[in-house]
Amino acid sequence: MTGLDELDRGSARPGTGRATADPVKALLHRHRELCERAVDPLEIAAGLEAHGVTDRTAARFKHRDVFSLAEELYARIPRDDGIPRPSAATTAPGPRAGWVVLTLLPGALGLASTAALRLTHGQNRVYAVALGVLAIALAMRAALRRGSPLGTPSAPPTTGTAVWTCWLIGYALLGDGLLHTAITGGPDGPPTRGPGGSGGPDGDWTLVVAPVLALTLAFAPGAWSARLFAVRARRKVAASRGLEDFADSVRPLLFGSLALFLCALGALFTLCATVLGEPFTHHEVLALGALLFLARLLTLHGFTHAPKVVLAAAALAQAAALATVFAARLPGCGALAVPVETLVAAWNPGGVATLVCGAAALTLLIHAARTLTRASAHARPEAPSQGDPA
Repeated sequence: MTGLDELDRGSARPGTGRATADPVKALLHRHRELCERAVDPLEIAAGLEAHGVTDRTAARFKHRDVFSLAEELYARIPRDDGIPRPSAATTAPGPRAGWVVLTLLPGALGLASTAALRLTHGQNRVYAVALGVLAIALAMRAALRRGSPLGTPSAPPTTGTAVWTCWLIGYALLGDGLLHTAITGGPDGPPTRGPGGSGGPDGDWTLVVAPVLALTLAFAPGAWSARLFAVRARRKVAASRGLEDFADSVRPLLFGSLALFLCALGALFTLCATVLGEPFTHHEVLALGALLFLARLLTLHGFTHAPKVVLAAAALAQAAALATVFAARLPGCGALAVPVETLVAAWNPGGVATLVCGAAALTLLIHAARTLTRASAHARPEAPSQGDPA
C-alpha cells in the first residue's frame, strides 16, 4: 500500500478533519524531509515521482500535474533567510580544466601504449604493454571517481562492473584471434601482433589493437556526450509541465547522445584501423562501445543493477562461446561447437562479439529509455546511487 493510499484512507476516517480539509498539508507532512532539502520545486517533483506520484494522482490534490503540486509544496516550506534558493537547473557546474585532463588522459596513455607495442620487442614489449594497461586502468578509474562527466564520487565503478568491463575489452583485444585459431586447431603459442586479426593452424593467434585504442580515445567524447545528456535533461525538467511531457522530450535526447558518441567512436576507430593496418570491424566496436556507454550512463544516474547484470551476461556469453569450441575437442562433444562455428562461417570471428554486445546494448537501451526519461533520474546532478526500481 502506498503513502497516498494511506492518506486517502486517513481522510475518509472520522477525526481527521485537518487532513480532509487540507490533503496537501498531509502530503507535505509525509514528504517533509524531501521538501526541506529540495533546492527548487523541480527536485520535489522528481522525488514525488520516485515515490509513485503521477499526474493523475496530482489531480486528486486539485493540481493539473506533479510539477504544479511540487510548486505548492515548495512554497509551503518556510525559509529562514526569506531568500529563494537558486534553481538547480541553472546552477550546474560548467566544464573545468581538471575534467578535460581526466577525460583525455586514457586516450593519451592508449596512444603511448600502442607506440610501445610497436617499438619494443621481446621481454621489453611485455613490460611496456603491462605498464600501459595498468596506467590506462588507473587513469580511467581516476576519471570515474573524481568528477569527470562520466563519473562522480557517489557513482564510482564497482568491483563487479569493473571486472566484466575488463573482460569485454580484453576480448576485443584477443578474443577474435583466439576464437578463429581455436576453430582451426590452435593455439599452440602466445599471441602475436599482426594484420588480419586472425590466427592459423600453426597455433599463432594475433591480437588487434585498434578497437581498444579507439575505445580509450573515445573516453572523452563519451564523457562529454554523457554531460550533454545530463545538462539538457535537467533543463528539460525545468521546461516541462508534466511527467509525460518530460519523458517525450528526453527520449530523443537520450538517443541523440548515444548516436553522437557512436559517431565519434566510429570515426576514431576508422582512423586507428587505417594507421595500424588492422581490419575494419566497425559493427563489433560500435556494439561494444554502445554497451559500455549505456552501462556507465545508467550507473551515473543511480541505476546500477541492470548494467552490472547485463555486462556480466555479455562477458559470460563470450566466455561460453570460447569454452564450447575447446570443449568440442573432447570425445563425443563435437556438436557443442556447431552454433559458434556456424556463426563464424556465416560472418567472421567478430560475429560472436557483435551479436552478444549488440543484444546487451539493446537491452540496456530499452531499460534506459524507461528509467532515464523519469524526472526522478535527474533530481540532482550528482544523485546518490539508488539502484534499479523493483
